[in-house]
Amino acid sequence: MQPADWLAQQGRVARFYVPTTLSLGERVTLPEAPAHHVTRVLRLGQGAPLVLFDGQGVEAGVRLEEVGRKATTAIVEAVWPGRGESPLAVHLGQAISKGDRMDYAIQKAVELGVAAITPLYTERGDVRLKSEREAKKLAHWQAVAASACEQSGRAVVPPVYPPLALEAWLAERDESLKLMLHLATGKAFSDIQRPERAALLIGPEGGLSSSDIQAAEAAHFAPLTLGPRVLRTETAPVVALTLLQHYFGDI
Repeated sequence: MQPADWLAQQGRVARFYVPTTLSLGERVTLPEAPAHHVTRVLRLGQGAPLVLFDGQGVEAGVRLEEVGRKATTAIVEAVWPGRGESPLAVHLGQAISKGDRMDYAIQKAVELGVAAITPLYTERGDVRLKSEREAKKLAHWQAVAASACEQSGRAVVPPVYPPLALEAWLAERDESLKLMLHLATGKAFSDIQRPERAALLIGPEGGLSSSDIQAAEAAHFAPLTLGPRVLRTETAPVVALTLLQHYFGDI
């Protein structure tokens, strides 16, 4: 069956991220989280359709085969390449913020088509994660990214890389367009030539320090303002990514 025909027959169905190979006719065992959602929240039974995606760009139409306490399995009935990826690959460097703010920034960045995210330690940032806590946070942030893909229709889950010091992240950047949000400039998106890849630096609540700004400028990051009002650290990537996608992507 062709993917379009399969989708047309099922109508709107739930989507879940399942990091496994999706091949026509294969039996897929749902991981614990999507299995729980399917059986306990949606209360779907045998024969119900779902859409799964592997996080690498492949989607599959499946039908529940077994729904039980020990395992929930589905049979792959159709496979197709995922859609929803932007032609502009943006690597977001986001200063780590407290509480749910970081979750919100990651969630909305993924919905807006970001290609990769690196949490950053900046001079004015007041969050410092150590070993085990950092590993737990990283796993949580990657789960937030996957959940945002389920909701937004993306089939590629962008990686959330381990946190880095700002200087280390700047040293790795080779994108043709490199921007940092900085209130003290009036440079507009319309002044920039169309790139294929971009890096976007967002500072913490207190903004980038003068040494952070100097380091970013030395790495050829252009300062960019979003207007006269100061945006929160979790709001800034939403606005900046929306404008980047509007000028250079697919919005």
